Amino acid sequence: MADVPAGDPRSEMYQKAFLEGLVLDSYIATGNESQQSRWREAQARVHISSSQETLISNFRRQMNILVLSGIWCGDCMRQGPMLAAIAALNPVLQVRFIDNHAIPELRDSCRIQGGTRVPLALFLSEDYYEVARYGDRTLASYRRKAERELGPACDAGLVPPTEQELAEELCEWLDQFERSQLILRLSPMLRSRHND
Repeated sequence: MADVPAGDPRSEMYQKAFLEGLVLDSYIATGNESQQSRWREAQARVHISSSQETLISNFRRQMNILVLSGIWCGDCMRQGPMLAAIAALNPVLQVRFIDNHAIPELRDSCRIQGGTRVPLALFLSEDYYEVARYGDRTLASYRRKAERELGPACDAGLVPPTEQELAEELCEWLDQFERSQLILRLSPMLRSRHND
């Protein structure tokens, strides 16, 4: 069997979307006053520990993270600032947000369980090859949702998550960043390119 050359047929689409994407503050500015306020409140609740900062500071490979989002989406409001806070700690990490409906081909290629769910993060290499994808909710978030909706009472979702719940979600996202970074760091193609 012949070797298949490295590449990703979607890399041009990913690059186009990434370049059209917005940094967090610019993305938040696309929302109405109420949405902007809720995103800013979520942003203020992100707390990264010193050990997490150390881990992030040791990342070496360029990684582009494209987040398909909805400015109206509560999960996006909560998780988007986490992604931006992680990336802000290391210049090799670049996060861009794009509305889920901006590029239909991209949206349709990123369905989860048949739906166009958000947020969805695409972890991309320096060549815009897909390394991983993660979304729409973290496991911690799904556990809370299952507890509320599958138990004897149904929560209306009006109570914001606790600091502990936010910390669990942040850890899950950081695990995805670390996993993707290790895939890139150990990539034979990239190790050859960067002589490391």
